[in-house]
Amino acid sequence: MNHIDIPETMTGVVLTGHGGLDKLEFRENLNVPKAGVGEVLIKVGASAINNTDINTRTGWYSKGVTTGTDQGAASGFETASEEDGTWSGKPLSFPRIQGADVCGTIVAVGEAVDRGRIGERVLVRPMQQSPDNPSSYNLITFGSECNGGYAEYAVARSSEVFAVNSTLSDTELASFPCAYSTAEGMLDRADLKAGERILITGASGGVGSAAIQLAKRRGAEVIAVCGESKFDEVRLLGADQVVPRGESLLEVLEQDSVQVVADLVAGPQWPELLEVLSRGGRYVASGAIAGPMVELDVRTLYLKDLSLLGSTWQPKKVFENLIGYIERDVIRPVVAKRYALRDVVTAQQDFMTKRFSGKLAIEVAEQNH
Repeated sequence: MNHIDIPETMTGVVLTGHGGLDKLEFRENLNVPKAGVGEVLIKVGASAINNTDINTRTGWYSKGVTTGTDQGAASGFETASEEDGTWSGKPLSFPRIQGADVCGTIVAVGEAVDRGRIGERVLVRPMQQSPDNPSSYNLITFGSECNGGYAEYAVARSSEVFAVNSTLSDTELASFPCAYSTAEGMLDRADLKAGERILITGASGGVGSAAIQLAKRRGAEVIAVCGESKFDEVRLLGADQVVPRGESLLEVLEQDSVQVVADLVAGPQWPELLEVLSRGGRYVASGAIAGPMVELDVRTLYLKDLSLLGSTWQPKKVFENLIGYIERDVIRPVVAKRYALRDVVTAQQDFMTKRFSGKLAIEVAEQNH
């Protein structure tokens, strides 16, 4: 590999604290990070917008917030505490470069990393094992507990950076890491099997649209819940049945009629999700955009022998499998719109409208693929 010139400074978007969109600042004089021991330096080609970027900015993960994500998405939440406003429930240090999704090229390596990795086209695993406590369920999120992809260069541990061989563009590839690994992690946790029926809420969003494709890959029958304007898109992704968002599930589906529920929404309609689950069914959640506080009749839980599962941490096999699906063209990217790095605020504003299907991409570098 020929010598690669790496500048001293770069452009990027930094989060200066929990709160509104004014906490995001585009800067042109950020220091390019150095790869430390066991790390690689990535020239970022593209990133994308995710719920976690907005939820971390607003502090929605704080237990002081009890409403849906949209109510404070633009201005933040007054009830959020800085002490528990992140995935990990621990304080975040600022300024922070967000961006859980990264597709790019390795341009430098630190000590203890094979120099042969320089030049690799890669994806970064967003949900990573904690370097301080690598036992199960301890994790950090790329772009939250460490700097992420909303900049021209990013550093990541080599063990969390995966080579990818694909004809897709950097922008298309950057739509995969966070949403698709979240979806695959949910299906893995729920142990979805061929022939089972699965109900997916929030099915037109990034994770939902990924879950449809990944559930069909497993041979499941998919029932998707989304806004009526998105019906055609989710059907094209493979949904066998589509239910209008807000409509009573018990009026559309039979009670005890699905084996798995993959929920990204929660909110007031949550009790119906357990009613449509069959006896011995599995409910798995990785989001609560309609509100985290729900009403549970414990009798429904134990009399139907249901399993309630949370899904955040993922075994490494989830991302390894995802790379394989990409390289074999088993799944496809769903990119609704593209933005320049300096337009991250506009991208987040558009994201909050939910008037699109799939992902909103951030193009950091010129697309060479």
